[in-house]
Formats: sequence, structure tokens, C-alpha cells
Amino acid sequence: MLKKFPASKAKMANQPHIAPVAVLAFFVLEGIAVGGALWLQPRYGDALVGAWVGFFTVVALYILFSWQIANQWEKAVVLRLGKFRGLYGPGLFWIVPVADTIATWVDQRVMVTPFRAEKTLTKDTVPVDVDAVLFWMVFDAEKAALEVEDYRAAVSWAAQTALREIIGQKDLAEILTGRAAMDEELQRIIDARTTPWGVSVQSVEIRDIVIPPNLEEAMSRRAQAERERQARVILGQSEMEIAASFSEAAKAYAENPTALHLRAMNMLFEGLKEKGALVIVPSSAVETMNLGGLSGLVSLSGQQAAAQEAARGQQSGTPPRSAAQGSNDRPAP
Repeated sequence: MLKKFPASKAKMANQPHIAPVAVLAFFVLEGIAVGGALWLQPRYGDALVGAWVGFFTVVALYILFSWQIANQWEKAVVLRLGKFRGLYGPGLFWIVPVADTIATWVDQRVMVTPFRAEKTLTKDTVPVDVDAVLFWMVFDAEKAALEVEDYRAAVSWAAQTALREIIGQKDLAEILTGRAAMDEELQRIIDARTTPWGVSVQSVEIRDIVIPPNLEEAMSRRAQAERERQARVILGQSEMEIAASFSEAAKAYAENPTALHLRAMNMLFEGLKEKGALVIVPSSAVETMNLGGLSGLVSLSGQQAAAQEAARGQQSGTPPRSAAQGSNDRPAP
């Protein structure tokens, strides 16, 4: 379904323009005619008075219909006895009444025409509604007036049919992702059609693309699934990179046991320096990392606990107790 172009602007362009200066001159001349008639009536006969009034009336009517004013952005297409005489304006100009007629007034400013294509099938048979805006201007007023009946309506219909043709040649994905390419293609097609009419297309802008609700929901689910797939792929790649890093580290530690020992000590220190932390290490891992057996681990834990107790004693103001003092304070069995 195509949107019909309103004919109100075309009718306004063909309406006659009455120049205010011509109206003023008309009333001035009529005033002169009436005043002169009143002055001549007692002195001369009716024939002279009638000739006086008739002469000024004809001149006033001639000026009223011959003087025309075109605005800065307008061109008047004048025909003399049905044949093209010329373009007039902007400003004041005059025509010969009865012999000359103004066929139309052509607006040469940049015009804005919204148009749309409703329920148009794409190449993959998906119905879509597309809204667009056309920016155009008349560069040759003579062609716009003589080569086409109503250039405004012709431009609107040419834009709508071109939009439907473009939609039918593209898939839905191309329409949704390639708006800039569609704008350029539409401008080229519409400009080729309207150039013989004296109309130049400045640009075409697609405002909105509406797809069926059920298809929109399906596309949303598909996009969400695609994002989840990409997240899992990235997670798998990260795991592969981590595994490769561990493999390289294992080779380095295998060739340098001292580095492995220092790394193990650093890991235990990082785990035990937190307050109330408890680290459980298998005996096999302790022997592999050359930590000196479980006794060394217990001693390290005791030293850590003593350091924490000393820190709490300094904060409370009581002197810290040594491990031996703690054992002497115990009651005898």
C-alpha cells in the first residue's frame, strides 16, 4: 500500500499572487478618478467625466493584474497565449493581462517529502514496513512546470516505487545492517528518474524499519543464543591458554627445583598470612616441594599463630607470652 501525496501544496502553487503594491496603486488611481470626477462634474459635461473615470479605471485594473511579485525562492512560469514565454522572479515583474498567464509558481528551496512502503516482501519473503525521508529541490523550473503535470506528486510516487523495488531485491539481514548502502542506492535511482523533470535529489534517509513481532522475538532469541555461544568459545580459549601456561611453567620447574621450592614457600606464605587462615597441604605435595616434612609445616603454623598473638597483645597493652610461658601457666594435673 502506497501513501497518497496530498495535493494541497500543488494547489497553493497554482493560486494567483496579487501584489500588495498593485492593490495600493489600484486604490490610488481609483481615488484620483473619483476625486477628478467630483471636481470636473460642475464644470464640464458628463462625457468628459466618464472618459476621465474610465481611463483611470482601466489603468488601475491593468496595474492590478499585470504587476506581480515573486518571493526570493520562487520562479513564475509565464505563458503567452499558451506558449512558454519565460521565467520571472524573484522580485517585481509585470505581465500582459489576458494574453499572459502564470502557469505555476515553482518553489526552489530544499523540499522534505516523507514516504513509506507498507507490507513489502523482502527477497527472503519477510513483510516489512519502511519509513524514509526524501530531500530534494527544483534546479530547473521550466522542466518542472512543462515536463510533468505535478512534480511534487511525481517525486513522491517515484520515491515510493523505488523503495519497494530496493526492498524486494534485498534480504532482511541486508536491510537491517545496510541502511547507508540503501540510502545511497535510493538516492541514485530516484535522482535518475527525477532529473528529466528538473528535480535534483539531495539525500534519502531511512527513518525506521518495522518487522513482524513474532520474527522480532525469534531474532532476539537467536542473538541471545549467539552471545552465549561466543561466551563459551571465549571461555574455552581462555582454558586452553591457561593450560598452555601451566605446561610451560611445569617444564621450567622441572629443570629448576630451587625455583619450585621458592614458589611453594611463597604460596604457603600467602595462604598463612591472613588472620585465621588454615592451609591443608597433602604430605605428598610437601615432600615433592621439599618443605622438610609435616613438622616444618606445623612449626611454620605455630610461628604464624605466635606472631598473631603478639600483634593482639600490642594492641591491648599486655605483654606477649612466649610458648614456654603458656605451657607453665597450665595447671598441674
